[in-house]
Amino acid sequence: MNLSLFEHCPLQCTTALEQTDIELPEGKLYRCPSCGQLLSSCTQAWYDESMQEFDNPVGTVPQGSLDKRYSTRMTNILRHAQQQLPYPIEKPRYLDVGCSSGALLQVAQRCGFDTHGVEPAKQAAKTAATIPNVQVFTGFLQDAKYPDNHFDIVTLFEVIEHLTDPVSISKEVARILKPGGIFLIGTGNADSWTVRQLGKRWEYFDITGHGGHISFFTPKSMRKLAQHCQLELKNISTKRVNFGEKKDLSNLAYTLNRIARELLALPARWFHKGHDMLVTMQKPHT
Repeated sequence: MNLSLFEHCPLQCTTALEQTDIELPEGKLYRCPSCGQLLSSCTQAWYDESMQEFDNPVGTVPQGSLDKRYSTRMTNILRHAQQQLPYPIEKPRYLDVGCSSGALLQVAQRCGFDTHGVEPAKQAAKTAATIPNVQVFTGFLQDAKYPDNHFDIVTLFEVIEHLTDPVSISKEVARILKPGGIFLIGTGNADSWTVRQLGKRWEYFDITGHGGHISFFTPKSMRKLAQHCQLELKNISTKRVNFGEKKDLSNLAYTLNRIARELLALPARWFHKGHDMLVTMQKPHT
């Protein structure tokens, strides 16, 4: 097997990767039989080209009505993380890795956090750096060389699916977290009912629509990641199911799809089968 980006599981499993029947324009997805991780077979050149979309001043700032929903949701997530810290702190030192043009940094700042960001895309980082009282490092996390035990909360939202080596960056997060600090990861769930039903039609697999999406996690592979980083896996939550896109369905089929989504929303949370996944890890503090 000769993969441009992945010859082995990035979670360091020793079993050989298996080809799936999910056929994408860049080739079939591969799967690690040990942890369930799904991996793109795209070339390095294809990956590099797709990542260029993020190097722009606007970055990934939510637009219009999405902005308010995004702000509310992320405020709740950050506040909950603050409550999970084993020590009282009014102004947590917070870092968003892959902060783009700073949408989440602004949310954290409104929460009263001591806010920092890291972003390798120069134009997006330049925009984020204009936010008052926020410190942004332009480059990769490992190059920032933050001190040991420095941050209370670190987030990695919609980033880890872009990485060829998620273990290294997660170990760096573990190093810079204070004992008891919280690490939050947001990404898609490759073991969801949505993937089982839609297969290649799941929009999250689309590297042209979602540049650089090459590595797709499961709850099992997240547990593996936590073990490698010597972090405690506190919680995995998933939500949302989808069995078809509106553009591909008749009016009747779309209505039935909406009903199915509502009926299965709660079971998807219970059984970790939703396609949106939020993972909470914590650095041991005793």
